[in-house]
Amino acid sequence: MTNFILIFVFLFLGIIFQNIKGFPVSIYKLLNKIVIYICLPALALYYIPKIKWSTELLFPIGVAWIGFIVSYLFFSFLGSKFGWSKKLIGCLILTAGLGNTSFLGFPIIEALYGEEGLKTAILVDQPGSFVVLSTLGILVATLYSSGNPNGFQIAKKILFFPPFITFLIACLMNVFNVDFHEYLQLLFQKLGSGVTPLALLSVGLQLRFERKSQHWKFLGLGLLYKLILTPALIYVLYVVILQQHSKVIQVAIMESAMAPMITACILASTHGLKPRLSSMMIGFGIPLSFVTLLFWYFVVQYV
Repeated sequence: MTNFILIFVFLFLGIIFQNIKGFPVSIYKLLNKIVIYICLPALALYYIPKIKWSTELLFPIGVAWIGFIVSYLFFSFLGSKFGWSKKLIGCLILTAGLGNTSFLGFPIIEALYGEEGLKTAILVDQPGSFVVLSTLGILVATLYSSGNPNGFQIAKKILFFPPFITFLIACLMNVFNVDFHEYLQLLFQKLGSGVTPLALLSVGLQLRFERKSQHWKFLGLGLLYKLILTPALIYVLYVVILQQHSKVIQVAIMESAMAPMITACILASTHGLKPRLSSMMIGFGIPLSFVTLLFWYFVVQYV
């Protein structure tokens, strides 16, 4: 319950700061960088070396990859059929294809399932959402933007993305069964704990509600895919077809139902892929996700 209270406290604190005259709202960019370049890598370095790998872990890792690939197929098909622009297709693939599995996912999963649930959420986010964003996400953003794709530049962006580097280091440590000194582990744990307050404050500072917009239809379609179709797909695949029933699967389904990833929306915006629609996907997706997540939480109780 405390974690749920914190979620709304920091979220609304960001909204309040956003409406204070003279407050540097653009500070959210700094908060995002702290979360992406410090907090998330710290969580990876703390948790991933300790993970005991099994075939069951492929299920949470697969969530983001499945969601993004199907998003690509879904919106590419619709875009081709209805003659959408490349920028619109790219925007929807990115913003609807990746979930907020860390910024919102971590505090919500920890509140519902405790530290064990958080370990599963880390798998959905790090080798899942984060690696997809760092590879396929950058690829889509580059291909669908107005610039000419450069294979070398794309590879350079992926390979030298700091969070991706720390993820690889953490995986190597896991393979060789080594871990950091306990003092460093404590430091990583403390740095990682900053994800919740900083990320939610950042979310609050970015929430935008644009009533007069040309993008309502596409917003509805994007959120329908992200909040309803993606978790439904994961549920059918994991529970109905593959007959998987565990807390890990429950967490995986809940993570698949999270609102659009802020970083993916920022990536789309910075590449000129419908910045206003990207902003709306965050602004409307996050509040609406609290309602749809409640629905999916009741659904997964029967997994």
